[in-house]
Amino acid sequence: MKLRKIAVYCETVFEEAGQASPALVTRVAACGIIANPFAGRFEADLNPLFDIGETLGEQLMQAALPYLPGVAVSYGKAAIVGVNGDIEHGHALLHPKLGKVMRAPIGGGKALIPSAAKLAVAGTALDVPLGHKDDLWSFDHFDAMTVSVADSPRPDEIMMVLALADGGRLNARVGKARAAV
Repeated sequence: MKLRKIAVYCETVFEEAGQASPALVTRVAACGIIANPFAGRFEADLNPLFDIGETLGEQLMQAALPYLPGVAVSYGKAAIVGVNGDIEHGHALLHPKLGKVMRAPIGGGKALIPSAAKLAVAGTALDVPLGHKDDLWSFDHFDAMTVSVADSPRPDEIMMVLALADGGRLNARVGKARAAV
């Protein structure tokens, strides 16, 4: 794996729709930008990207967790593949080995990790979907964190993003709250 950089973004939400929240919510996204070993060509065997996703995932979790003041209750993952790549390259990083390294440092996670991948140019915004780590039907935790890195991914790179949150949407009023946070 050739890692060019890691960028970490942290946001704390104090109010939504003009309403202050009794509990602040912090979202953190760690972005890893790597060289795409398969850029510019079709490759049937994407197994090397499975291992790269696992290794990069460990590094990104270590980078993100110090910025999260509360316990991680929501998570998500996403990737942007530079235009010389193939969208499957992003999915190969995100699945099948990344989930284990995301769940371990936050005490498990029974629910699937929401994910998204797309092919795009540097600086494109990426909406990383978030969902409760244990309750996939907790509507209050259906959310997203938008991130972008101005120079990433370059055409022969992939940007992989892991996102964590210590709460759901502020002032959520859709559906019945299920998960206690």
